[in-house]
Amino acid sequence: MKVLVTGTAGFIGSHVAMRLLDRGDEVVGIDNLNDYYDVGLKQARLDRFRHDPRYTHVHADLADRDAIATVFGQHRPLRVVHLAAQAGVRYAAENPHVYVSSNVTGFLHVLEGCRAHAVEHLVFASTSSVYGANRAMPFSEHASAEHPLTLYAATKKANEQMAHSYAHLYGIPSTGLRFFTVYGPWGRPDMALFLFTRAILAGEPLKVFNHGRHRRSFTYVDDIVEGVIRCLDRPPTADPAWNGMEPDPALSGVAPFRLYNIGNEHPVELLDYIRCLERSLGREAILDMLPLQAGDVPDTEADVSELRRAVGYVPQVSVEEGVGRFVRWYRDYYRA
Repeated sequence: MKVLVTGTAGFIGSHVAMRLLDRGDEVVGIDNLNDYYDVGLKQARLDRFRHDPRYTHVHADLADRDAIATVFGQHRPLRVVHLAAQAGVRYAAENPHVYVSSNVTGFLHVLEGCRAHAVEHLVFASTSSVYGANRAMPFSEHASAEHPLTLYAATKKANEQMAHSYAHLYGIPSTGLRFFTVYGPWGRPDMALFLFTRAILAGEPLKVFNHGRHRRSFTYVDDIVEGVIRCLDRPPTADPAWNGMEPDPALSGVAPFRLYNIGNEHPVELLDYIRCLERSLGREAILDMLPLQAGDVPDTEADVSELRRAVGYVPQVSVEEGVGRFVRWYRDYYRA
């Protein structure tokens, strides 16, 4: 089938595109290759599959309404995986307008494309950051997520609500996936594993916030991709048994819409994560212990029982193994 994937030069988007191509699907990819981080890395990700005859690349900005309408009109995808977004929690403090333009306006244009061309399933990326001030662990989709602590998280929460409204009004089956701290080869240079690896190899101190007491559901990228593909193949339906009572935050009942956590159920403390990296690199880190940053959530822990029930999702890659794979890729790519 033909699948439109946004953000195919990105970390997760490039992995999803390759997986779809490997199984025989046709992929139309959108990316504007912005300079938020190294464009050369984005080009290198694309180079892994852009010459596949079943891949078509479109250089476009999601905020460009006419360009996105043209993509949908020309290619008429059967399904859509929306992964493009302005990422980075702290960058929003410097460039808030970019987040709203890309993550909110851009998502509206994707929804409009799905509506105009009767797309049979939209899978879109949300984030565990939407849980914000929620402290009940593990995080559950059935709990409230009404108090995000960063603009990035707020834009993703807005995406969930926008998708639900379109699912209800226009019958567009939509699945939102709340990603939990994804890492692995071809990752983003602004994320902790990248920053820590570079610092250790350079003999520089690591900035360790909250004195390393963060606990995160670190999730290897291949496990994320497996969940995305499984969800893509199972469009949700409205609940015919819904009785008009208060809807559940995860499924609503009135629309073909679902929200799922997707991540590793076994959180790891940041200091243990760093120790895995030290073992893989064969070097000891210099730690600069710092207090909690504004907007940071001290802990995340994913309850993925709903995704397991729905699609049989079970992460396979341990943190020790996943960090080792990243280090091998990093040394090879950067000749480090």
